[in-house]
Amino acid sequence: MIIGIDLGTTNSLCAVWRDGQAVMIPNALGHNLTPSVVGLDDNGDVLVGLPARDRLITHPHLTTALFKRYMGSDRVVQLGRQRFRPEELSALVLKSIKEDAERFLGETVTEAIITVPAYFSDAQRKATKIAGQLAGLKVERLLNEPTAAALAYGLNQSELESRFLVFDLGGGTFDVSILELFEGVMEVRASAGDNLLGGEDFVEALIDQFIEKVGKPAGLTDKKADAYLYQSLRKEGERVKRALSSSDRVEFTIEYQNQPLTWVVTEAEFTKIAEPLLKRLREPIERALRDARIRAHELNQIVLAGGATRKPIIKKLVAKMFGRLPAMHLNPDEVIAQGAAVQAGLKMRDAALDEIVMTDVCPYTLGVEISEQIAPGRYQAGFFLPIIERNSVVPVSREQTVSTVFDNQAAVMVRIYQGESRLIRDNIFLGELHVPVPPKPAGDVSVSIRFTYDVNGLLEAETTVDETGEKRQLLIEENPGVLKPEEVKQRLAELAKLKIHPREQLVNTAILARADRLYQQTRGEERLFIGHETARFQAALESQDQDLIQAAREELKTALDQVEGETWL
Repeated sequence: MIIGIDLGTTNSLCAVWRDGQAVMIPNALGHNLTPSVVGLDDNGDVLVGLPARDRLITHPHLTTALFKRYMGSDRVVQLGRQRFRPEELSALVLKSIKEDAERFLGETVTEAIITVPAYFSDAQRKATKIAGQLAGLKVERLLNEPTAAALAYGLNQSELESRFLVFDLGGGTFDVSILELFEGVMEVRASAGDNLLGGEDFVEALIDQFIEKVGKPAGLTDKKADAYLYQSLRKEGERVKRALSSSDRVEFTIEYQNQPLTWVVTEAEFTKIAEPLLKRLREPIERALRDARIRAHELNQIVLAGGATRKPIIKKLVAKMFGRLPAMHLNPDEVIAQGAAVQAGLKMRDAALDEIVMTDVCPYTLGVEISEQIAPGRYQAGFFLPIIERNSVVPVSREQTVSTVFDNQAAVMVRIYQGESRLIRDNIFLGELHVPVPPKPAGDVSVSIRFTYDVNGLLEAETTVDETGEKRQLLIEENPGVLKPEEVKQRLAELAKLKIHPREQLVNTAILARADRLYQQTRGEERLFIGHETARFQAALESQDQDLIQAAREELKTALDQVEGETWL
């Protein structure tokens, strides 16, 4: 069985192609969204999802989130005595989702289509595949998120030629892709984006303004000085951001040094605060249109994906840029997972789906370092020579020729990078080839460099010394910051030793984590009320009577809803 997974920065989801449609798979708590949060409980067992998210405030030293942003890096997160890489944290989320799917489907899940931001780098894609491997999933295909959204909207079933733009703003990343459909072929014309821009940044902007307006006068200057305070700020910022979608004025309130700090923010003020972020959203859209050589009015449809597109300011931005309302009849939180399920159905050759050819692009420019002449006889290294330009349709093969710059030069060092900067120091190093050349006067020896980039995101570099015909090859399979095969085996063994919090207890653990968080966040009569209701529920747990436990759990949930009001995933 193949499932489709949207591995998100804030939330992750799963769907399956069944009975001719994409079906969302609920988790153990009955929700379609699983927060991409991992933590350890008081016994050191691993918690994933909602109970872990509620412990972000109460146990920040044992809980972590937003790790998708660090995929492909060697960043390490310390949780208690345990240390985790981003791939391992993502693997724990994927493993939880795999177990949810197996429980829902009643059969073993062996393979998954996992979605990634279109603008994910080579290293980030490889790290995502490794996360799937660590979770016990075969991941033959990574699907770009905007392409998944297009599949979910059924654009691949259209009989007419069409061009459309997918605007995908998630919790931590932003992608825009322009796709064209013709004669059963769905072709990505161009992709652009920002891997460090998402809904979470709008929350951070609100927090920063709150500190500027009322925090600093009260002595609150550093939002991250205290982990508990920072998570409280983030939770309140998220609530305010969501409330501004339906209200003109919302109070941003937290308690600091036993005193409430309150700031009233209006929708107009929020729009002004978010203007730098909105500008960052516009730039990739304009770049993608330029690269695709398509004007905005030539697009047949604008599609929104990602939970952050619910915000009115985002819808207004899109409507203003394109002069029309975007398509948003599908749930933006679920559309990418549904598209992944469609791709899974295509892979399983489901009869309900017409076969379609999909092409994609290389999202970054790939090239080599060269030296440029800055004065007669003087050269300076560190410049970037593009060989495969960004948004070239893959598979693709391109060639450039370089020459020696010094007399009697014995070798040419071909250093390979990806990125868009003129200087290699601002691009990402991928690998290098040492190419011996015959010693001759400067410029008399030339080396042809051919790059070949395939559909799996693997880059092969081949050099040919024109003077001798000698060839050298390098396959870029590993990147700095990405685990090597032997390291994957070691991490698999280490993850296997971890104790996972018992699944059958998860629903009770989740409500206790929420009760603990609210107890710490409230005072006075509200705190006493929560403490009393929690004690009643714990007494029911001690009885081991499942009917009594279920009734007590519902009573505690009602009590917590009474104190907290509306909650969200």
